[in-house]
Amino acid sequence: MVISSYMKGSIAMTIRPTRKEDLPSLLEIYNYEVINGVATLDLNPRTLPEWEDWFLSHQTDGHFILTAEIGGVTAGYASLSEYRSKEAYKSTAELSVYVGHEFRRQGVASALIEEVLKRARSTGDLHSVVSVITAGNEASERLHGKFGFRACGTLHQVGFKHGKYQDIDNFELILGEE
Repeated sequence: MVISSYMKGSIAMTIRPTRKEDLPSLLEIYNYEVINGVATLDLNPRTLPEWEDWFLSHQTDGHFILTAEIGGVTAGYASLSEYRSKEAYKSTAELSVYVGHEFRRQGVASALIEEVLKRARSTGDLHSVVSVITAGNEASERLHGKFGFRACGTLHQVGFKHGKYQDIDNFELILGEE
C-alpha cells in the first residue's frame, strides 16, 4: 500500500509502510551509519534477527516504520518507536530517520518525516514526538526545525564513538501545537 508519492525535479519517490522483505535494505542503511557515522551511537552493526525483532515491535498505530523508494530501490526509512517503557510515556514516541548515503539531499528525509507526522497525528493516541540528534548534525537540526520541532536540551558527552565523546541534542514536537 502506497501512502504517498513525491516528485522532486525528475526524481519520483514512494513512501509506504515497511514490509518484512525490506529489512535487509533497511539494515544496510542503518549499519552503514553504525560503521561510518554518528547518527546512531550504536557501535556494532545489527543483525537481521535483531532487525526482525525491531520490525515486530513496530506494528502498532503509534509505533511503525515507513520506507521510501526511488526507482524501486530503498532510499531510506523512518520509524516511530517507544520513547520509554514506563506507562506514563505511552503518548510520546521517538522519531528516527535514516537515508541511504547515495540518496541524501534528494528530499527523502523530508518526505519521510512529513508522512510519519501525518500518521502520528491520525492515531489519536500520540501527544508528542521526540527526536534525539547527535550534536553537530546541523542538517538534521534544520530538517526537524522545518517541521516545528524545538530544541529542548543537550546531554553532554553521553556516548563515546569514533575516538571521542559525543553530545546529543533533544528535540520535541507537541502534536497539534505546530
